Amino acid sequence: MEEEDRRIDMKTLYVTDLDGTLLTSAEKISAYSRERLNRLIGEGMPFTFATARSASSAYRAVEGLDLRMPAILYNGGLIYNYATGETLRCVVFQDDQKAYVLSVLREYGIASIVFAATEGRERLVWDKNHETDGVRRYLWRRRGDGRLLPATTEEDLLGGYVFYFKCIGPREQLENAWNVLKYDRRFICIFHQETYQNDFWMEISPREATKANGVKFLRGYLGSERVVCFGDTSNDSDMFDVCEEKYAVMNADLWLKEKATGVIGYCEEDGVTKWLESNFRP
Repeated sequence: MEEEDRRIDMKTLYVTDLDGTLLTSAEKISAYSRERLNRLIGEGMPFTFATARSASSAYRAVEGLDLRMPAILYNGGLIYNYATGETLRCVVFQDDQKAYVLSVLREYGIASIVFAATEGRERLVWDKNHETDGVRRYLWRRRGDGRLLPATTEEDLLGGYVFYFKCIGPREQLENAWNVLKYDRRFICIFHQETYQNDFWMEISPREATKANGVKFLRGYLGSERVVCFGDTSNDSDMFDVCEEKYAVMNADLWLKEKATGVIGYCEEDGVTKWLESNFRP
């Protein structure tokens, strides 16, 4: 695989968001996109994704896609090479930072899902005594996932290397905490409506964990001269800032469309794949 990858022309790297951009509302890549992208990748297109999802969740969503390039996960908290199983970059909270974030969330009565890792195991931890409808729905969609670990104490909830908090709930409740955390220079705090539901999400990461920093890392790691990216909402904004070309899907937020080089087709209509078919030249 390494020899094959060296033959790929890395001058332009193509990076897409997943939910609301490459994936359909079924939270999966369509058969059309999987087939056409695999053909383009086979012809030498350097292609990867940048997502808030974990390595396992993203892998399930794009099942069957030829993953040759490292991917940006947890909004930049992790860069992982599916082809080799190697972690290339990981950004985690310091002990005092993760404790502070949890204290703010508890002050506003917000239930969080904590993404962490210990030696040999990735963990998706939640407070079993404080489950909201949004958290239950999120967990139900991931039933059977070996990462799931209910917690009853703060020590259990924050154990290991924590790199991501996800909060799901009503807008007003999350917005109150967002107005505190967004001004803390230690963190990145993203607040937006959930792609597939009416709930709002708040995602908290260490300051260095951004899609923009993930793209910068991959640019240097792969030796790419330029990056073209695709997105739909707020957690794609900083990525747009560091790419030479950036395209918003038709269903994207209006303000992100205004930042974009151009607007392409809807995610439900394979907008990213069709743009690549028209514009990539081996």
